[in-house]
Amino acid sequence: MLKLASSSNATSAGISNPKALIKKQCRLFGVSSPRLKISVRRRSVTVSCEAHSSSAAIVAEPQGTDTGGGGLEKSVADLLRMGSLTEDGLSYKEKFIVRCYEVGINKTATVETIANLLQEVGCNHAQSVGFSTDGFATTTTMRKLHLIWVTARMHIEIYKYPAWSDVIEIETWCQSEGRIGTRRDWILKDYATHEVIGRATSKWVMMNQDTRRLEKVSDDVREEYLIFCPREPRLACPEEKNGSLKKIAKLEDPAQYSRQGLVPRRADLDMNQHVNNVAYIGWVLESMPQEIIDTHELETITLDYRRECQHDDVVDSLTSPELLEDTELWELNGSNGLAAAAAKGNGLAAAAAKGNEDYCQFLHLLRLSGDGLEINRGRTEWRKKQTRYANHSV
Repeated sequence: MLKLASSSNATSAGISNPKALIKKQCRLFGVSSPRLKISVRRRSVTVSCEAHSSSAAIVAEPQGTDTGGGGLEKSVADLLRMGSLTEDGLSYKEKFIVRCYEVGINKTATVETIANLLQEVGCNHAQSVGFSTDGFATTTTMRKLHLIWVTARMHIEIYKYPAWSDVIEIETWCQSEGRIGTRRDWILKDYATHEVIGRATSKWVMMNQDTRRLEKVSDDVREEYLIFCPREPRLACPEEKNGSLKKIAKLEDPAQYSRQGLVPRRADLDMNQHVNNVAYIGWVLESMPQEIIDTHELETITLDYRRECQHDDVVDSLTSPELLEDTELWELNGSNGLAAAAAKGNGLAAAAAKGNEDYCQFLHLLRLSGDGLEINRGRTEWRKKQTRYANHSV
């Protein structure tokens, strides 16, 4: 039996046919020919869906907000969202359809689309375990002490970009990371083939919302969120010989490429009145040389966040090529072997195996135009586009 429940806003949201809506949701859960029992009250709608199947019963209870009376108030979004906690409750999976407005000139999702989906599934995971829905994913103790999480580093690897109308499944989980931080990891899969098409990891630090100073994660806060974390370390990006931990050198003037005078749009601001993390990715790519954009696609991006950007700031984007060091090539030829590393989607390994002819990487810097204060530094790694896309933009 599949049980679904929604909030008091089902009627006010304009849903005149909840039976059709729930039938659609049952199909998304893989339940065929459902028998629906719908009870609609003025303040809520409760639905049970029984499938004509000999398989084991399926029960899904979407999370909601605590009503204070010992129950959860479900939203229509909980009904329609294609995501839920995994069986052990230690990670969260959600499916997304790539929309036409989320793809670029190659008819594949842009890296900004991928980053937005990572952010979305992370927020939905936090909400599903009862953390705040104010945009900070804070625990009860954190809210009392005015503490919030802020991004320190983001690392994304994309082995294959999903195309328009593809369905991708993203799994995410969080873990402890030292005394002042935590980390969140993601694995992206093609839902049709179950192929891993990308991985990502991020590091977050705790900051006092009033003083804007970093603070250690107290034992009370740690106990509140660790119950939702894997018991053993689980890394989406294995850190041995992986760029997720590699230090990013500061790019100094004169940079080979630059784009100056970038200004945050109102649409770039998040619910906390700061420039959204994804906007930085767009700014970084603004100073990439066009000849690389035309012939290559982004495989890996790593960003270190060093300063908050406000709505009235003016930003310069600087980019220069980063040479592939001999030591890196030597490490790729080590005991693990180039072939094994390349098979795991390691662009650096693949480039070394091909003599580095189809691979390039760049260093990036975002800074305030006025005083030159550093906002963000980054590294990108690019692979040659497939032949069918190489001349698409010409």
